Amino acid sequence: MTLTEPPRSRPGNRTAKTPRRNPFLRAVTVTAVLVALGSALGSARDLLMARFFGATGDTDAFLVAWTVPETVAPLLIEGAMAFLLVPVFSRAMERDGGLRQAVSDTLPRILAGLVLAAAATALAAPLLVAVLAPGLDDPGLAVRCTRVTSATVLMFGVAGYLSAGLRAQQVFGPPAAIYVAYNTGILAFLIAFHDRLGVLGAALGVACGSVLMVAVQAPRFLRRVGPPRRSALREPIWLGAFVPIATFTLLRQGQVFVERFFGSALPAGSISHLNYAQKIAQLPMTLSLIIATVTFPVLARSIAAGDAGATRRRLTADLGLAGAIVLSCSAFLAAFAPEIVALLLQHGAFTEADTAATALIVRVYSLGLLGHTVVGVVCRVFFCAERPTWYPAAAMAAGLALTAVLAAVTAPHWGTAGITAANAAGITLTAAVLLTGVRRPVPSLPLRAVLPVAGRLALAAGAAAGAGLLARPALTGLPVVLTLLLGAVAVGLVFIVVATATGSKEIAEMIGFVPGRGRP
Repeated sequence: MTLTEPPRSRPGNRTAKTPRRNPFLRAVTVTAVLVALGSALGSARDLLMARFFGATGDTDAFLVAWTVPETVAPLLIEGAMAFLLVPVFSRAMERDGGLRQAVSDTLPRILAGLVLAAAATALAAPLLVAVLAPGLDDPGLAVRCTRVTSATVLMFGVAGYLSAGLRAQQVFGPPAAIYVAYNTGILAFLIAFHDRLGVLGAALGVACGSVLMVAVQAPRFLRRVGPPRRSALREPIWLGAFVPIATFTLLRQGQVFVERFFGSALPAGSISHLNYAQKIAQLPMTLSLIIATVTFPVLARSIAAGDAGATRRRLTADLGLAGAIVLSCSAFLAAFAPEIVALLLQHGAFTEADTAATALIVRVYSLGLLGHTVVGVVCRVFFCAERPTWYPAAAMAAGLALTAVLAAVTAPHWGTAGITAANAAGITLTAAVLLTGVRRPVPSLPLRAVLPVAGRLALAAGAAAGAGLLARPALTGLPVVLTLLLGAVAVGLVFIVVATATGSKEIAEMIGFVPGRGRP
């Protein structure tokens, strides 16, 4: 499928007015369905973790090891690998030799680097655990789990490479299915080995799931690209191009490191509460960033062609639609976090006290979701040139520094809520700095084009969250599923009414794509 805009309408030209299909809608729909399924399996994974192990020192040890795949996934799947390779592959498709030649030029060296990185991670496991969580009750268990999960460095890297190659050709199904495969592997090991191996069984599931991420993409990649051939070094991948992207991605993931570091000094189970809350709160952000994933190849080609107008329109549309999605969902999370957490996690060893602690964190997390979404949409612009800039890394460093300072001040007094508030403040600062800086590259996006849109949607989200909080007492006593269903209707209606009344066009785009258009 090709995500290009259809011909402009001309008098008497029925074909131009009504194309047979909307490729953007199809790509977004396929991606959304598979991502939703992957997220549902991820929720089932977290539910089983909570049921089998609760929130204890063992789960804290596993979650420290989980830091490895948590760091590698944004770096090598959705982050640096995609930001670097999608533009490279897009440019290669315009030249002789095409994508197959680019794969031959880049894959062997990237594979060698991934093997070395995976081995180094396994060897450095004791040091990683000591640095990430010095206050753990059982660091030995965390070291064993970390060595198992180090396999994800290699497998996630290969999965990210395959995803970039397929997305550059505007093939989105297999890349969107990787988290379905990943969570299926984890669930299988959890169910089979939780009694005999404890949380180590979950770590083995992580390693197995990463292998399945490669397996689900490899057949389609080989059919579309073919096996590599002898390299002519037409499209080298320079370390200087990768480093600023990787630095930005690692600094972004550094917020998790800050949470784990300060959370390790709090009562046992605090890291687990932060993790469960993060998984729930990130679902709206994941949904909103599907837009950025699908449109990235189009954006990369616009920037490569020097088409500032098309780039600006694409970026503005992505910001508006992604913002509408994440803010409407954030309002629902803020209003009904206790019910959401209870429905998903309050089973087995996960107690009512765990639910209350996790729900509070979810509500605080919702304050920073717009910032996370803006960062995910805007950062793409800086990485589409042949020489990516350091500006996003500098913006992320400023946000991470603010997160660390605020967490150090607030954690002793407000615990996990203070750490989460620091996270929200830091990512919001990064988003503001990136929006300011995006005025200088090719798109030249003025803030006056973005701020009114964000203001209208934020006002609608505040009104919707307030309506949900007011409605909660009236829904007390109903089954939790019915409470959430009615609450979602109330929050959604208020969000739509307020946003529409204030002139937001993004609501029509969020509710449904207009037939016959190549973009929302």
